[in-house]
Amino acid sequence: MRAEAGDIALVRRVQNGDKAAFDALVLKYQHKVLKLVQRYVRNPAEAEDIAQEAFIKAYRALPAFRGESAFYTWLYRIAINTAKNALVASRRRPVSYDLDLQDGSQVQAQARLADAETPEALALTDEIRRTVNEAIEALPDDLRLAIVLRELEGLSYEDIARTMECPVGTVRSRIFRAREAIDRSLREVFDGGLGRIGDLE
Repeated sequence: MRAEAGDIALVRRVQNGDKAAFDALVLKYQHKVLKLVQRYVRNPAEAEDIAQEAFIKAYRALPAFRGESAFYTWLYRIAINTAKNALVASRRRPVSYDLDLQDGSQVQAQARLADAETPEALALTDEIRRTVNEAIEALPDDLRLAIVLRELEGLSYEDIARTMECPVGTVRSRIFRAREAIDRSLREVFDGGLGRIGDLE
């Protein structure tokens, strides 16, 4: 709460004409915003441009900011929309994700893979990563954004709800459905892949 109160104080100063206060907000959140944008855009220079554009949009929109959500939630929404608009303009799709989904069977399978430093096991690890990325890419936008904000950005369900402008229950449903879709894609890899490793023992 103290951080949010500090952000609101800085926002009020910006709204009263203090440009240095906005510099403080940029310094505080520039790395988080850049990291978020890089989930959508692979090129580092392009990601920096988009992050900068997001801050410019935020600065221009700040006079209308009423504090109904946390500043960083509001800023994240602007950054996400800016990145998505850039992707639409360039007709590209979001790039790789590296989720650490807390599923027991996956943890067990990964532990087994870690013990097997064979080319087959390493190839399977790459296949799992590729399968996760493809599964996330195939998700509808609302499910993909929810799972990325939760698993990669570590946002709470409440913050995701504010970012996505929907009820918390909807966020939970979207994350559940996203995880189910990813699990379905991985099940084939784990079943087939672990069987192949078992054959080598």
